[in-house]
Amino acid sequence: MSENLTVEKTALPETWFGEMRALLTIGVPMALAQLVQFSPYVADTLMIGRIGPAEIAAAAIGSVLYFLLWMLASGPISAVTPLVSQALGRDKGERRDIRRTVRMSVWACFLMLPLVVALLLMTQPIMIFAGQDPEVAALAQGYVLVLAPGLPFTLAVMSLRNFLATIERTVIPFLLVASSAIVNIALNWVLIFGNLGAPELGLIGAGIASSIACIYSFFAFMFYIKWDSRAREFDIFSNLWKPDWDRMRGLLKLGWPISITVTFEGMLFNAGVLIAGAVGVIEQGGFQIALNVASLAFMMPYGLSMAGAVRVGLARGAGNNAAERRAATTTILASTLAIGIFALPVAFAPEWVAAFYFNMALAETRPVYDYVVIFLPIAAGFMFFDAVQVAANQLLRGLADVTWPMIITGISYWAIGFPIAYYTALHTNMGAKGIWYGLTAGLVAAFIGLGIRLWLQLRQPSPL
Repeated sequence: MSENLTVEKTALPETWFGEMRALLTIGVPMALAQLVQFSPYVADTLMIGRIGPAEIAAAAIGSVLYFLLWMLASGPISAVTPLVSQALGRDKGERRDIRRTVRMSVWACFLMLPLVVALLLMTQPIMIFAGQDPEVAALAQGYVLVLAPGLPFTLAVMSLRNFLATIERTVIPFLLVASSAIVNIALNWVLIFGNLGAPELGLIGAGIASSIACIYSFFAFMFYIKWDSRAREFDIFSNLWKPDWDRMRGLLKLGWPISITVTFEGMLFNAGVLIAGAVGVIEQGGFQIALNVASLAFMMPYGLSMAGAVRVGLARGAGNNAAERRAATTTILASTLAIGIFALPVAFAPEWVAAFYFNMALAETRPVYDYVVIFLPIAAGFMFFDAVQVAANQLLRGLADVTWPMIITGISYWAIGFPIAYYTALHTNMGAKGIWYGLTAGLVAAFIGLGIRLWLQLRQPSPL
């Protein structure tokens, strides 16, 4: 219920140019924030790549379980965007309802910590059971345990960022994310290599640096929300310790299909890491680095798509069909153009891109480098399908349409993408290269299915 008695719908642009400007106003800082937020993972890969192929492979398989937990927990956090944006669309003076949503989403982040630790303690036996090299599995076990403390904090930051985006506060959050990335990279330099008198911790140092940076980021966002005049109106941290189980159930109801959807997609790529490991450690190292490049490219359309979810959610809350269609179209266009910035150099200069990840003076890195050069042009090919499918998925999420996207992604990635990746990699002479063809097939299927679903949703009249 609104805390003022006057209900006034949010005003929305009435032209395509106005909508594109509104999207880019919040979308560019969000996309840059996603890019910068991912940069520590690139830095980790770059720095760990200087240690050796076994450490690269350990970081890859450790991240499989870590990001599985991240994906399963992300649903209630992602549900913040449609709930808050539609509430503001209905009434731009709404405060209490939004406060309840954000508060309980932060609760959800920290309630899952025991599950995180319990599962990550099983990393080594799980990975050995999955056919991974025992030495690599042992390295991965230590790595994920020092990553674990930071996970609830990074999820909570995601929740706070989603809230801030709906109230058009994205520039300072981008700077906060950038500062967190700098902290992470600086600590990597100190702890991985033992600089400034610190112990040389290698892979463990990378995990510790990531956790510290996540904790720093959360408290920085808390301080900003208390300081910013617009964010302060919502009094987000009022009664922070008071449970609101009705709202928690609402978050979980909307969030669990989102969690499964994200897991369907993310675990396909993580399954690719494990399949590559079954082919060989060198192939796995090459796959991980090429996937790192593709994931970095994905951050720009992903950030713009998150902004699109806010815009389409505001339009749905205001009951404005024309604004919904403008928001959807501009989001897909912007996401496609953004991915091209990365796809072109990856496609036409893979040697140049791959060289960033290696100390080429070391003979043992050359075989991994060669695989990266083979994989990158294929990855560039699926980037455009990836950009459109993530835009469609986020837009559907902004419309609070989550069940059918879950079904579509499940079929696309696991009935189509995974079987092709598995068979071509392990039962043909393509080897690890076949994994990329499976990933591409899954993304093309999702591109088609989610595109059709979005088109059908935008044809329906908005509920008033």
